[in-house]
Amino acid sequence: QVQLVESGGGLVQAGGSLRLSCAASGLSFLTYVMGWFRQAPGKEREFVAAVTRSGAGTDYGDSVKGRFTISRDNAKKTVYLQMDSLKPEDTAVYYCAAGAILSRRYERYDYWGQGTQVTVSS
Repeated sequence: QVQLVESGGGLVQAGGSLRLSCAASGLSFLTYVMGWFRQAPGKEREFVAAVTRSGAGTDYGDSVKGRFTISRDNAKKTVYLQMDSLKPEDTAVYYCAAGAILSRRYERYDYWGQGTQVTVSS
């Protein structure tokens, strides 16, 4: 049974930082690209970041580029999202996902976590 479990969300003031983690189990972690998406109330799910199997390659959504950093620890089967210079518009539920190819489209990902809430106050 595949499980992706996010943690690290919470309430933070604008300009602050948070680090999200996503622990994977039940899948061969090394064979999957890992991604982060987010969804705010009333909005579509938005691509945030993705990282290749080795961790050497990354991609970021335009709205987070330069502020967020994705990384992975294959030994720990965990992917991280370091979020700096947070803005109120970053408020959303953040989901991690596992897929076969690196993509900005959520349809390309096979497994999803339950999400973790991030709230940025102004």
